Amino acid sequence: MRSTQAKEVTIMPNLHRFSIAHLWALTALVGIFIFVNTHPIRPHDFWWHIAAGRELASTGRIPINDTYSYTMYGAPYPAYQTYWLMEWTLYQIYHRGGAALVILFQSAIVTTAYALTLWLARRLTGSWRIAAFAALFAAALGINDWNVRPQTITFLLAPVFLNTIQTYRRHPKPWLLLTFPAGMVIWVNVHGSFPIGLLLIALWGADEAWEIAASWAHSQEQQKQRLKALLAPAGALSAATLACLLNPRGIGVVQYVATMTTDPVIQTLVTEWAAPTFDTLSGQLFLSGLLASATVLALSPKRPTLSQLLTFLAFGTLGLRTLRGSTWFGLVMAPILAEHVERIVESAKEKMSERVKQPSQQTPNTKLQNTLNVLLVGLLLLGAFVSLPWFKALWPLPPQKAGLISAETPVAATDFLLREQPPGNLFHAMGFGSYLIWAAQPAYPVFIDPRIELYPADLWLNYLRISAAAPGWETQLRAYEVQTLMLNPQEQAGLLTEVRESKQWDEIYTDAVSAIFVRKD
Repeated sequence: MRSTQAKEVTIMPNLHRFSIAHLWALTALVGIFIFVNTHPIRPHDFWWHIAAGRELASTGRIPINDTYSYTMYGAPYPAYQTYWLMEWTLYQIYHRGGAALVILFQSAIVTTAYALTLWLARRLTGSWRIAAFAALFAAALGINDWNVRPQTITFLLAPVFLNTIQTYRRHPKPWLLLTFPAGMVIWVNVHGSFPIGLLLIALWGADEAWEIAASWAHSQEQQKQRLKALLAPAGALSAATLACLLNPRGIGVVQYVATMTTDPVIQTLVTEWAAPTFDTLSGQLFLSGLLASATVLALSPKRPTLSQLLTFLAFGTLGLRTLRGSTWFGLVMAPILAEHVERIVESAKEKMSERVKQPSQQTPNTKLQNTLNVLLVGLLLLGAFVSLPWFKALWPLPPQKAGLISAETPVAATDFLLREQPPGNLFHAMGFGSYLIWAAQPAYPVFIDPRIELYPADLWLNYLRISAAAPGWETQLRAYEVQTLMLNPQEQAGLLTEVRESKQWDEIYTDAVSAIFVRKD
């Protein structure tokens, strides 16, 4: 780490012209921005979160119990107290600017997160090209997690922490340490992944402690300097840990996180909590990134520092345990890999220059290059501008990317429910539950929805049996006093066929997304 700091001081980008190297970085970030801008809001998480934010805004109180389902009505649901700040924020944005403003907010957060990752990689290497590839490496591992939900803001907090650590190690100004408790107050009130912030600070402390051990044989003055350097991460970690108590649940937030990470229902039903495999694209990207990272660290002429090795092990283990760890692995490893890739490239160049005499290079036409670069920058910025959600209809996008709200969201079917008012109780596809919570309350409480941990395992088993049209499905629907069905033709095809063949149901609505039936008797 110390050797890279000197490099940061001597190698600075040429501020007098925008070079092709800068274009690499700009292209990577604009690509991320355009991708998120053209990604519609998917139904599973967003809608129930802003419904909770709406309740908070209207009552001034964070919800404590479930009021959206008829199967678990009144049951405690502590997740509201974990996500409340971002739920309120997302609701306010949606209330003022609709889906378009939410998507722009999302793209701004995601792009800034990877811009900070790119910037840190640039500081460590002096190369915009390597930094751009590092950002794209991180983006590839995180792209599956870019749907709109409270967790997104934490993807920005992690690069803020990493950049602050690097800045403090170069210029130890005490006020920089305030970033950590301030950041943790936000983190602990928007998502349960806040222990990752503490881990990043702890890894910094481990690196400083290792430096102390390595310098133990040196002079007492050097030992004192190293001990003084350790005080910064120790103080930051202590302050950040205390800041985590500033949430509605206090110390109880730890119990919630522990429950989420060990709940067998979550581990079984939520694909994001499953371990990565080569059977899925997300698994392929993470496992390939893990192998590539190990290869780079092994081949690098520079020995990885202790914190870099611990980062690889800690976040690699997290990613191997759950696909949700893939994004974090990409964000924390990208700057580290950039540093070691730069060393590999420099070593290769040195060996090449020893073997091959470099031909004389012609003086480039700087004026022409500058003109072309300016034109390319203009095209990139134009592309970013026309990708704004308000212009999305101009793009020839595939169906899965078209529209501001994903086509899989049952908007039209829910409007039909509210207009025609068939009798409840309502049984529906789980993915529909989130939008129903937002748009159909209190007329149609949900049977089940993406708040996975709210519902006990036996209820999930009943839902899965009914959805699969297992023997006795009609009896189970009667047990729940279900009068109306709202089915997903893709996910519940077998049940849809059985219902249509049954003499107990009338089909009153059908579109590409859903089919609605009411009981005859």
